[in-house]
Amino acid sequence: MSDRRFRATTAFQRHIANPLTRLLPFQTLLETTGRVSGEPRRTPLGGRRVGDSFWLVSEFGTKSQYVRNIQADPRVRVRIGGRWHHGTAHLLPDDDPAARLRTLPRGNSAAVKALGTRLLTIRVDLDD
Repeated sequence: MSDRRFRATTAFQRHIANPLTRLLPFQTLLETTGRVSGEPRRTPLGGRRVGDSFWLVSEFGTKSQYVRNIQADPRVRVRIGGRWHHGTAHLLPDDDPAARLRTLPRGNSAAVKALGTRLLTIRVDLDD
């Protein structure tokens, strides 16, 4: 069941949700570098800035393409409130992602919790 859920969710996100939400000027975006193409890859997501860090939870952990890109190159950019910030992403497998979701925006957290099968906390240390 979880593999089917992963395929259905990622197909919906890739072909419908992400292309539409990327166009919204204040949608939070994570920009990674494609590990094969070397091209910028922008993923709409939810999370929260706390001080000089941006926190998020990936619903599919290391199966997510943007997480695999982070593993290859942790230098990222995050668009928060319409402004881009450079940073370095850190995968935190020892963090409690369910507890972390309770500190993040409710709407996105509910979707991640409902659809996710391999929750993984990610912290981006912002340079600026």
